[in-house]
Amino acid sequence: MRIAFVGTPDSAIAPLATLLASHHMVEFVVTRPDAPTGRGRVMTPSPVAEFAAEHDIRVIKTSQLSDHADEFAGIDAVVVVAFGAMVPSELLDVPTHGWINLHFSLLPMWRGAAPVQYAILSGDDHTGVTAFRIDEGLDTGPVLGQVSTDLGSKETSGELLERLTEYGTTLMLQVLDGVESGQVFAAPQSTHNVSQAPKVTKDDARIVWEHPALAISRRIRAVTPAPGAWTMCGEERIKIAPVVLRADVSDLTPGQVLVRDGKVLVGTGTHAVELVQIQRPGKTMNEPLSWASSVSAELMFS
Repeated sequence: MRIAFVGTPDSAIAPLATLLASHHMVEFVVTRPDAPTGRGRVMTPSPVAEFAAEHDIRVIKTSQLSDHADEFAGIDAVVVVAFGAMVPSELLDVPTHGWINLHFSLLPMWRGAAPVQYAILSGDDHTGVTAFRIDEGLDTGPVLGQVSTDLGSKETSGELLERLTEYGTTLMLQVLDGVESGQVFAAPQSTHNVSQAPKVTKDDARIVWEHPALAISRRIRAVTPAPGAWTMCGEERIKIAPVVLRADVSDLTPGQVLVRDGKVLVGTGTHAVELVQIQRPGKTMNEPLSWASSVSAELMFS
């Protein structure tokens, strides 16, 4: 089939690479425009744009798909992986087999921008990836295929997304082959277990130490690596890596930091957690013991 690929972040590269290695023809790639990154706010192409350029694929950089409607005429299917914008309704029926999206949840669970993060936040036992045909709703279109997997108790969103991308890459190719051969058909999504996963902001990543330790641990894993869990210590903003649950320590108040037996512990609404790595302003992630031991005043996170 003649394919157009629409995507932006790193997680879209593996599906694109697999399509390039298949018998399907990737005619062009659509990705978001260059954006400022880093401390210097340097205008930088998206990961998909860089990959496409390295492989001599024609790239269209846009946030307005309707401006390029003519490009999709004659295309058999458009594959979408984390583009970051809705497909205009007038374009949905232009490709022969529509727009096929790879979504990192078991739809209808966790429709929206942050399905991986919300699966971890909510303590789901299992999750997965769904290939579906885009309609006018937000992740509401009929399902073409799904793969499910158990969710690891220590997985971060970055680790889980990497794993789901592998499953999704295989799924997408199987779905395209099946659509081409007429052996795969779209089925309506279930009306049960519908949930929403809106974008996770930096404010959402702030740790509330009055919450239970398990909820804090899940939140930290959910926002690792981005936007990154953080807390305040006086005037310093401290980033926190995934922690170890310490159910054996329950004598610390929420946010109280204490060095005990060579471990840096923090109180929560239930029992303590053990810090593994922290990042102070202008520094890299490092173990917290030397920092905590060098401060004479009582440490409190807020």
